[in-house]
Amino acid sequence: MAQTQRNPAALSLPARPIVMIPARMASTRLPDKPLADIHGLPMIVHVLRRAEEAKLGRVVVACAEKEIKLAVEKAGGEAVLTDPALPSGSDRILAALKTIDAKGTHDAVINVQGDLPTLDPKLIKTAFALLENPETDIGTLGCIILKESEKTNPNVVKAIAEIDFYKGETKGRALYFSRTTAPSGEGPLLHHIGLYTYKREALEKFVASPPSALEKRERLEQLRALSLGMRIDIAVVDTVPLGVDTPEDLETARKMLK
Repeated sequence: MAQTQRNPAALSLPARPIVMIPARMASTRLPDKPLADIHGLPMIVHVLRRAEEAKLGRVVVACAEKEIKLAVEKAGGEAVLTDPALPSGSDRILAALKTIDAKGTHDAVINVQGDLPTLDPKLIKTAFALLENPETDIGTLGCIILKESEKTNPNVVKAIAEIDFYKGETKGRALYFSRTTAPSGEGPLLHHIGLYTYKREALEKFVASPPSALEKRERLEQLRALSLGMRIDIAVVDTVPLGVDTPEDLETARKMLK
């Protein structure tokens, strides 16, 4: 029997991606976080610049308040207002996308969190590259945990993925995400990095679906996608970007960007 040849054309990235940055002011640990000053620019503008440096296409901030929109536009960026009552960043970016792209021109959405001012643009490209596989619905990132304390820290979300580290594999299919220490046995653990790339239809299906039982139990919305049968692929990178949640984090970001 002749061997079936794999069609190279079946592997191709979405052609018209858009980078969406959800942002809102409602942070209890760092009030007005998106507007926090970092060397003369609001933090959200630094995130905008990192996304632009990835050079993947249009970059839009999906914001809940007019103050964020004005700050972004003052810096020459594009922003769209969304309902402040939306429950998550995923809901916010889809609402903004429907406003600015009702005809569905953009076939992939890259969700960059609005509190990552020091994000390496290469990480955005790495997550987007996972969508080359036609079977992949969502791409995301992970980093091997090096600190023993983080292995048992529930605030460090673990990604459980089918990756054979001993064979040098650096990407694979995510099977679960948890706040507990997992998987068991010998081998590295992965710290999940909450940067997502979606094929557009996957994002639409995800947001249209109610939270799953395990999502509510673990407080991890990516478990909803898995419960819907979506495929999430994860790439292993060598750094966890700094998420700014506290005044101390903000000072660290200022030092890093000095």
